[in-house]
Amino acid sequence: MSDHAVLHVKGRILVGPEEVRDDLWIVDGRISYDRPAGARDIRTVVGWALPGLVDAHCHVGLGPHGPVPQDVAEKQALTDREAGTLLIRDAGSPSDTRWIDDREDLPKIIRAGRHIARTRRYIRGYAHEIEPDDLVAYVAQEARRGDGWVKLVGDWIDRELGDLSAVWPRDALDAAIAEAHRLGARVTAHCFSADSLPDLVGAGIDCVEHATGLTEELIPLFVEHGVAIVPTLVNIATFPQLAAGGEGKFPRWSAHMRRLHERRYDTVRSAYDAGIPVYVGTDAGGTLPHGLVAAEVAELVTAGIPPVEALAATTWKARTWLGRPGLEEGAPADLVVYASDPRADVRVLADPQRVVLNGRVTA
Repeated sequence: MSDHAVLHVKGRILVGPEEVRDDLWIVDGRISYDRPAGARDIRTVVGWALPGLVDAHCHVGLGPHGPVPQDVAEKQALTDREAGTLLIRDAGSPSDTRWIDDREDLPKIIRAGRHIARTRRYIRGYAHEIEPDDLVAYVAQEARRGDGWVKLVGDWIDRELGDLSAVWPRDALDAAIAEAHRLGARVTAHCFSADSLPDLVGAGIDCVEHATGLTEELIPLFVEHGVAIVPTLVNIATFPQLAAGGEGKFPRWSAHMRRLHERRYDTVRSAYDAGIPVYVGTDAGGTLPHGLVAAEVAELVTAGIPPVEALAATTWKARTWLGRPGLEEGAPADLVVYASDPRADVRVLADPQRVVLNGRVTA
């Protein structure tokens, strides 16, 4: 658009779950609720507008075997953008994706650096694999490389035990999380089982990914410490397939994974009912495709979270949690327009009519 070109979004602008406006103007890539004086070359988009969706657990630059070439990472980011995801918390990637920051046509990314795991206790090629004595140093390194987040692997299969188990001793977690906080970074952790959770929460973890091991006994601990969860239910849906693949070698682990899958919806609903903050994340990258944000919102609703709250978990509340603006006056114009009210039916999210990133219509 020219210097005087203006994009006018008309219809219902969902500034918040209850705050609705009729018009939004985009000038020089920024949001205004006042029609600009002397504007010409006005283009109008009509529909229901939301802040750009948030995927709070997404791995751009990661493939099944580790880092991917830049052109593959670009396709991943474009797929997310086309689905309406305009803000990503990249919850661990071995790729350097800083080049994306220079691309106004790609989603904004908040990075957590590379996963930090115990030696031989995670997917090969994904993480720094270290021992507890080095945890503080690696957490400090990734805190400096990231954008205010660090990602730990809290549990994984123990081959001798034949089941999931915690990977870090409590004293190492205490020191490492304290160091991350000293450096201004929050810490999240991959956790499937229950046994890793008390030490992580006690050590000051800020968020837990997946959180399938949450129990009635542990939920009050999360509430007391204000720990958020990102359930990644579209990923948890793959547990039966994973369990079948490991049945012959690790039957105990396989049975455990099936139990976690069977109670996944009850786990998420119980967490929500107790007041634990729940956010949308797909775990895209690795083995899962990108562009699944609408499916994850629908899964939260299936779990029993009210539709407006599930919507908030990928829009207003998620952006506040990550410290990024929504549809406020003067904010970067990152928004998605739909044909009907997504608060009435979250399945609308699967069919964005227009995607606007940095004030430009990209889809």
